[in-house]
Amino acid sequence: MIQNKSHISSSASLLSIRLLSISLFLIIQFSFAQKKEENIGTEVVNVVKPYTPTVSDANKINEIPSLEDTETNKKETIKYQIFSFPVASTFTPSKGKAAAVDKAILERLFSNYLTLGFGNYATLNADLFVTHELDKYQYLGAMLRHQSSQGGIKGVVLDDKFAETAADVLYGYQRNDTKFCANLGYKREGYNWYGVPLDNTNFNANLIGNLDPNHQFNTINLGSELTISNSFFNKLNVNFVSFSDNYNSKENRFVIKPDFTFDFGDASVKTKFGVDYLNTEFDTTYLTGIAQVGTNSNIKTSNLIFNINPSFQILKDDLSVELGADVVFYSKGKDVFGGVNNNSSSKFFIYPKINASYKLVSDLMIAFGGAEGKLIQNSYADFTNSNKFLSPTLSIQPTNQQYDVFAGLRGKLSSSLAYNIKASYNATKDKALFKSNPYLLLPIANYSFGNSFTVVYDNVSTATIFGEIKSDINKNVSLGLSAEYNNYNTTFESRAWNLPAVKATFTTDFNIGAKWYAGSQLFYVGERKDEFTNLPFALNADVIKTLDSYFDINAHIGYKYNERLTAFLKGNNLANQNYNRWLNYPVQGAQVILGASYKFDF
Repeated sequence: MIQNKSHISSSASLLSIRLLSISLFLIIQFSFAQKKEENIGTEVVNVVKPYTPTVSDANKINEIPSLEDTETNKKETIKYQIFSFPVASTFTPSKGKAAAVDKAILERLFSNYLTLGFGNYATLNADLFVTHELDKYQYLGAMLRHQSSQGGIKGVVLDDKFAETAADVLYGYQRNDTKFCANLGYKREGYNWYGVPLDNTNFNANLIGNLDPNHQFNTINLGSELTISNSFFNKLNVNFVSFSDNYNSKENRFVIKPDFTFDFGDASVKTKFGVDYLNTEFDTTYLTGIAQVGTNSNIKTSNLIFNINPSFQILKDDLSVELGADVVFYSKGKDVFGGVNNNSSSKFFIYPKINASYKLVSDLMIAFGGAEGKLIQNSYADFTNSNKFLSPTLSIQPTNQQYDVFAGLRGKLSSSLAYNIKASYNATKDKALFKSNPYLLLPIANYSFGNSFTVVYDNVSTATIFGEIKSDINKNVSLGLSAEYNNYNTTFESRAWNLPAVKATFTTDFNIGAKWYAGSQLFYVGERKDEFTNLPFALNADVIKTLDSYFDINAHIGYKYNERLTAFLKGNNLANQNYNRWLNYPVQGAQVILGASYKFDF
C-alpha cells in the first residue's frame, strides 16, 4: 500500500511539471504574437477552384416495432338495444311573430269640400264641390265657384270691380275597359274698362261722367270624353261652347277629336282626327262705335278646320323617334266686316310632327329635338281668357304656325334634382297680338275712350331659350326655377305688342310637420311695348308706350286642424307694386285673404 502511494505521488509531480511547461510556452507564444502584430505583412491567396459543397444522401431508417405480448386478443362484439318510452313535458314553445313595419298613416279621402275666403278690397272666394255614387260604376258631381272683388285701385277714376261665378254638373261612368265622362257648365264674368288714359292731353274727363265701363261674358259649355282601353279606338272628345257678352256678341264653337291606333304587324300607327268649327259675330266695328238702326256695320266670321295627324314611333335601345305629319284643310266662310262681304276661301296645309330623344347618359342626360307645326283656331272666348279688356269689335282668324324647331337637354343631376334646357325657333303667320285701341275724339261707346284693346295679326318669328330646374329636396320641401328669353321679329307691326322678352318664375312648397304647410311664387315679367293711337285728326302724335317690368310675389300658409278642417292665409302681390298688366290698367296692391276649407261626406 505504501508503494502505491509513492507511485501516485511521483505521477502527480510529473503531471504538474508538464502543465507548468505548457503554460509557460503559451505565455511566450502570446507575447510573441502581440509583438508580431505590429508589422503584419500582406499575402496574395489565389483561388484555383471554387468551393463546391456536396450533401450526402440521407436514408430513412425503417423500424418495425416488435410486440412483446405473447397473446393478441380479438375485438369483442357488443350488442345493444334502445328502449323508447314517452317522457312527460310541460314545455310549450311560443309562436313566432312577424316583425312590425311602421306604416304611414294614409290621409282619408273625402268626396266633398267647401272653401271660403275673405280679404281686403272686399274680396270673396268660394268653392263648393259635391259628388254622389249612383253605383259602383257611376257617379254624379256638381261644382260651384265664385271669385269677386269690389275694387279700389289707387288712382283709378272708374269702377274697377270684377266678379266670376261658375257652375258645373258632372257625370262619370267606368267599367272594365270603358270610361266615359260628361259635363255641363255655365260661367258668368263681369269686368270693367277702367283703364282710361288720364295722362293723354286729348283726354276729356268731362266725357266720362255717363260712361258705363261694365263688360259681361256668358259661357255655356257641354263636353264629353269616351276612352276605351285595349282597342284600336282610343279616345273621343266632343265639346260645344256658346260664348256671348252684353254687347250682343255671339260665338259658337264645336270640336270633335277621335283618336285611333292601327296595328300593322309589329308596328302601330297612331292617327288623330279633328274637326273644329267656329262662328263669331259682333254687332259693330270699333270706328262706328255703336250699332245703329238701318246700318249694317257688324262683323261675321266662320272658320272650319279639319285635320288628320298620323304618326308612328321607333324605339331602339336608348333612341326614341316619333315621325308624323299634320294634314290640315281650312275653309273660311263668307265673312262680313263693316257691311262689306268677303268671299269664302279654302286652303291645305301640311305640318311636320317630328320628335326624337336619345339617352346620352341613362336618365342623367337625355338629348331631344324635333319640329312641329299647326293651325291654331283663335276665338273670342280664348282671347278674353288672356285679356279681359277687349272691345267687342274683333276680327277672328286662325294663326298659321308654320314650324317650330327645337332642341335641348333634360335629365337629372341627382335623384332629387331635375333640369330641362331648350332652344327653339318658330315662324308664325297671322300671330295674334293685343294692342291698345285708338282714343276717339268723340267717343260714343263705353270702350272707345282708349280704354280697350283689339287684336292685330302679324307674321312673327321668335327665337327662344328656356331653362328650368326642379328639386324635391325631400318629401317636405320642393323648389322650382324657370326662365325664358324671347327675341321677336315682326313684319308689319313695329313691335311685338305686349310680349315680354324675359320671364322668370321661382316657386317653393313646404310641409312643416304634420299640421303646417306653406308655399310661395315669385314671378318676373320684363318690359313690354304698346302703342297709344289718337284718332281721328288728333293734335298729338301716336306714342309707343313702355310698360315697366315687374315682380309679383305670392305666398300662402295653412294649418290642418284635423282631417276635415284646414285654415289658410294667402297673400298676392306682396311687394305692393301697382304695376300695369296692360296699358293704363294698374293692378290691385297687396292682397291678403283669410279662409278655411272643410271636407265632408254625406
